[in-house]
Amino acid sequence: MTAAPTRAGTSAPAPDSASAYDFIIVGAGTAGCLLANRLSADPSCRVLLLEAGGPDHYPWIHIPVGYLYCIGNPRTDWLYFTEPEAGLNGRSLRYPRGRTLGGCSSINGMIYMRGQARDYDGWGRGDGHGPNPGWDWPACRDAFLAHEDHHGGASEHHAAPGFDRHGRRAGGEWRVERQRLRWDILDAFAQAAVQAGIPATTDFNRGDNEGVGYFEVNQRAGVRWNASKAFLRPARARPNLEVRTQASVLRLRLGRGSDGQLRAEGVQLQGGGGSGGGAADVLRLRPGGEVLLAAGAVASPALLQRSGIGEPALLQGLGIDVQLALPGVGENLQDHLQIRAVFRVSGARTLNTLAASLWGKARIGLEYAVSRSGPMSMAPSQLGAFTRSDPDRAWPNLQYHVQPLSLDAFGEPLHGFEAFTASVCNLNPSSRGSVRIRSPRGEDAPAIAPRYLSTDEDRHIAAQSLRLTRRIAAQPALAPYAPVEYKPGPQFQTDEELARLAGDIGTTIFHPVGTAKMGPQADPMAVVDARLRVHGVAGLRVVDASVMPTITSGNTNSPTLMIAERAAAWIAQARRSA
Repeated sequence: MTAAPTRAGTSAPAPDSASAYDFIIVGAGTAGCLLANRLSADPSCRVLLLEAGGPDHYPWIHIPVGYLYCIGNPRTDWLYFTEPEAGLNGRSLRYPRGRTLGGCSSINGMIYMRGQARDYDGWGRGDGHGPNPGWDWPACRDAFLAHEDHHGGASEHHAAPGFDRHGRRAGGEWRVERQRLRWDILDAFAQAAVQAGIPATTDFNRGDNEGVGYFEVNQRAGVRWNASKAFLRPARARPNLEVRTQASVLRLRLGRGSDGQLRAEGVQLQGGGGSGGGAADVLRLRPGGEVLLAAGAVASPALLQRSGIGEPALLQGLGIDVQLALPGVGENLQDHLQIRAVFRVSGARTLNTLAASLWGKARIGLEYAVSRSGPMSMAPSQLGAFTRSDPDRAWPNLQYHVQPLSLDAFGEPLHGFEAFTASVCNLNPSSRGSVRIRSPRGEDAPAIAPRYLSTDEDRHIAAQSLRLTRRIAAQPALAPYAPVEYKPGPQFQTDEELARLAGDIGTTIFHPVGTAKMGPQADPMAVVDARLRVHGVAGLRVVDASVMPTITSGNTNSPTLMIAERAAAWIAQARRSA
């Protein structure tokens, strides 16, 4: 048996093709499930999909309101917390990340949102270091359409299976439906938003999402439609696809070729080999194979750092040998901070009192059991709006998530009075944070520091957004319900007061991105190139929300699927032309 080059001064046996893989995908979340489906469609490819969590059998994953029982549950959530944040007046936030097949698509808010065309055009242009070819809006829109199954059928902006007999835009697996309930108080808020100058819309996904309306959701007939159902289950029977759960990757196995270039050779598991395989803790690639990191904006950079790829000072301080200096790994963290304003109302039905009694809970359960509708079919937010923090802005920079309920904090009981919550976030924050490992141990959570509200611009927009929320609440459409600001409170008026209050009541909306930034090699903080290949490492890509240079203007789950769709097409094309 020949020897394959590996770490300096050592060698390892060349992989046996029968036990090695063409593709090892780390993370069976949103991106990983799609990659596994697309790449295993080629029967000549041997594909391994690794998931640190378990199967998605937990019933609350599939009932839409079950996110309440999945977030904060070690069965389905990594249970991360941020570092204490100066912008949040010293608070630390729960930072949910999916830990099960389907990843965050199994525990998120199910909102289908592409963002704005300018987001992707901006990715394509780059940020001063050179362009990222293949990432403009037309190209990304086609990738969204490639897997969309829209309830309205095919149109100029949407796709659905069977639309085009020639297969040019046949649609796909990612089901998008209308929500199955409405609320008078949310209808009134929508009318008030129109009175405040925000146009009504029935579709946020045409490239310009300005407007107010009910969100569309990733559900099928009132049941959550996660990436595992959409992409993994149809492919599980393929003999060339192997799926292992409870399989945590400790680090990458790296070697150097005869040309001296660093190359991914496989992965080393933490502990045993997970379900679906033996106890071997090293899994290897076939020659020319690739490791695809799809573990998300927290776990992917942490894995790179544990493997010796990242900022040298951080790695050396933890006793990790530096394999490649890439200072952008774990940097550029961006997230949407939602600022939750609560208004007490009169004469409106809200979930606060509807679910306050055993009889009310029983009615809700019966409605879902009979018709898959009602509050148990709810996404966390039903009504949305996109608008500008001031009229002079060229595009919408605020997003609202409006809910017919209120509570002091996620996981706490609903208030005992009728109320609605209008959460607003800055879509394009200028604050940048980081994800940095604390030790070489895979079981130690990294330090997550989003640095919310760390810029004057973000604090100013936070104050403006709270004022806009008050202006909407004061419109005639809401007057019959006599809204009274309960939180943060009308006594706070100045920019300084409102920015401080935003720090008191702001919380993550679970959209971390950017920690393995895409960009040309001339960009000192870029981690991957425009084809998502890690700079300086052959056979290694990052394919998840980490690669976003800037955060999209909306919810980030479906853009992550789009990224995986683009990557899968490029990977398959490269294999065909090899």
